[in-house]
Amino acid sequence: MRGVTRAAKVCRGGTRRKRRAAAGWSSGRALFFIGINTRRLECPGWPGSCTYPGMTRIATENRQRTRRIPLELVLLFTVLTLIAWFSTALAQETRVESTDAIRAVAEGFVKSQLPHDANVAAVTAGTLDSRLRLVHCTGGMHGQMPPGAQLQIRTMVGVTCDGPVHWTVYVPVTVESRINVLVLKHPVPRDARLTSEDITVESRKVTGMATAFLTDVSDLESRTTGRPLPLGTTLTIDMFKADMVIKHGQDVTLIASAGGIEVRAAGRALSDAPGGARVKVQNLSSLKVVEGVVEGPDVVRVAR
Repeated sequence: MRGVTRAAKVCRGGTRRKRRAAAGWSSGRALFFIGINTRRLECPGWPGSCTYPGMTRIATENRQRTRRIPLELVLLFTVLTLIAWFSTALAQETRVESTDAIRAVAEGFVKSQLPHDANVAAVTAGTLDSRLRLVHCTGGMHGQMPPGAQLQIRTMVGVTCDGPVHWTVYVPVTVESRINVLVLKHPVPRDARLTSEDITVESRKVTGMATAFLTDVSDLESRTTGRPLPLGTTLTIDMFKADMVIKHGQDVTLIASAGGIEVRAAGRALSDAPGGARVKVQNLSSLKVVEGVVEGPDVVRVAR
């Protein structure tokens, strides 16, 4: 009853705006509550809009207006959010360094370290983690190997950014070479001495710098197999034992050179040694023990 009285007072004596508000409130709640005949609600002296049909129309307009405003705000908020998201994604994309660029730097560094006469078929950097996100390097990138490291079949190369934001990432790089290799025609036992009749020469793509492979028939000289080898084996240096050129207790000639002057002395080998290996020799004149490199069957050049 209190709400109906209030609505009636506002509707009868208030402004147009207040009448609309009162009409919308009373028609939706109070009039049905007290059981007034809402089909025809008319009071003498009241404005025409205070009848039930008028109050119902005003209330409907108010409800429609109330629903439209939030929808417009939601649409505006959605558009602004999408614009902000796309802008952020684009900015992040431009700030991230490409993994392909990092791999290219690693491959270029390894190629620069290869000998000019190396028969390299391919230098391939390994795939980096797709989740890697490094700041775009504005100061340039360069490759480097850890201190003391050497090029191998698989080498870890550090790619460093010299820009304001400093970072380093390590990339695995594989080297493949195409060379002529010696391949066994038939199985051979241990301590076998091979000749051109036992092998064929084939061109193959091998992993690594190819320095470990035997590439010429002359490489078989002064070597015997260190273990049994099956048919089709690609021969490498570690499969062979070099012949002992010098035996323990053998008399040898020591050679030492300095400033263009060469001095020879008699000596005695203290161990077995193959060609090109280091061996200790006792000088028979001074009885001092020196170390040298085997140059021939009875020649040792003293190491500096």
